[in-house]
Amino acid sequence: MTSGTHLALTLTLTGGSAADARAVVHTLEPVFGSPDTLPGDDGATVYTATFGSDTSNGDGGDGGGGGGGGDKPSAGAKLSTSVTVTLQGSPEAVRQADETLSAAFKVHEEGAASGDQEQERELRLEP
Repeated sequence: MTSGTHLALTLTLTGGSAADARAVVHTLEPVFGSPDTLPGDDGATVYTATFGSDTSNGDGGDGGGGGGGGDKPSAGAKLSTSVTVTLQGSPEAVRQADETLSAAFKVHEEGAASGDQEQERELRLEP
């Protein structure tokens, strides 16, 4: 089975600033590549980012994008406050995002839901 060939992920962040949202997004970039858009400085209360990684240019085995276990997330990522992050995507994408965020931040799992082909996980990240 060639899991990891499609690592689309949607991230929703609440409870922090745009800078906190960007710190979380930048932490995921080594695994998922650049997001479709970065959270802006518009004073929003909810920030979203979508990673649409079809990794057909890699070997298809580890998620491409330079991640898959070899690259370490940025240890310099800092949050100004606790934030709640909801990860939504394929089980492999959500697993990789959870592992990446857990390596960079103190993470508490708040809940999870699984569907046939999609998974959702809610995490609280601490500064």
